[in-house]
Amino acid sequence: MLLDVVAEISPAVYRAGAGEPLVLVHGFTATWRMWGPLLGELVARYEVIAPTLPGHDGGPPLDFDGPFELTQMADALEAQLDGLGVGSAHVVGNSLGGALALELAKRGRARSVVALAPAGGWTPWEGEEQRLYRLFKRQFRVLRAIAPRAATIVRRPGVRHMALRDAMRYGELVPPAEAVDLVRGAVRCAIADSVIAALGSNRDLSLRELEAIECPVLLASPQFDRILPVELNAPRFRREIPGVESRILPGCGHSPMWDDTRLVLRTINEFVARHAADADSAAPTPLAAPLPSA
Repeated sequence: MLLDVVAEISPAVYRAGAGEPLVLVHGFTATWRMWGPLLGELVARYEVIAPTLPGHDGGPPLDFDGPFELTQMADALEAQLDGLGVGSAHVVGNSLGGALALELAKRGRARSVVALAPAGGWTPWEGEEQRLYRLFKRQFRVLRAIAPRAATIVRRPGVRHMALRDAMRYGELVPPAEAVDLVRGAVRCAIADSVIAALGSNRDLSLRELEAIECPVLLASPQFDRILPVELNAPRFRREIPGVESRILPGCGHSPMWDDTRLVLRTINEFVARHAADADSAAPTPLAAPLPSA
C-alpha cells in the first residue's frame, strides 16, 4: 500500500503526493515554480518531485572546471535525485530540462520521458548555438535592466505579454507576482553567463547517443516555439530516439504549461498512465503460495 508523502516545499525542491514517481525538470534560468500551473492536478495522481536545478536560483551550487557541459548538469541532477531517494521515475522536462530528461533516460533513470521542447536537438555547427547565444545575450540585457523595477513594470498584461514573448505565447496569463519571480529568478541564475558563453564558443553542445534510450519517449513540440523552433530542433530527436512518439502542441510557445495548461496536463497524464500500465502488465505474476499440507 502506498503511503502519503509528506509535502516538502522550499526554494530547492517541491515534493508532494503519492503514487508513481514523476520528476519535473525545469528549463534554463527557471526554478521548480515554473511548473506551478500543473502541480495541483499532478499531485492528485503522482508523487511529484520538482527540484530546482543546480546553479539556478534556490538550487544547490554547481561546481565545474572549464566550460559548461550538459553532462555535468546531468551528473548534478542525478546526485539531487539520489539525495531525495529517487531511483527511476517518469520524467517530464522542458527546454534544458527536456535535454536532462533524455540524459536521465540514457542512464536508465527514466521509466518514461515527456520532453517539452527539449534542448540539444540541433545539428552541430549549423548555427543554432550561435543563434541561441545571441538570443540569450539580448534577453539578459533586458532582464537585468528591468529586474530592479519588475514589480511595477509587469503589472499590466500587455507588458507581461511583451516581456515573456520568447518563453510563452500568452505571457499575459502569468500572474504579476509569478512574472516577477521569473524575471528575478533568471537574473539570479548563477550559471547563466557560463551557459551563454558555452553556446557562443562554437563547441558541440548537442545531445548524443540518443540510440541508447530504451524507455518510451514523447517529444512534444510547441507550435510557436521562438527559442527552439520545431523545424530546427525536433528532426534529430525524431530520427535518432528509438520508438519516439512525436506531436505538436498547437497554440503554445516554448514553455507551454502557461499557454495551455489543460493540453499539457492531458499530454503528460495520458502518456505516463499508458506506460505505467504497460509496466504493470509486463510485471511477472507472483506465484501462489503452496497450500498447507493436511
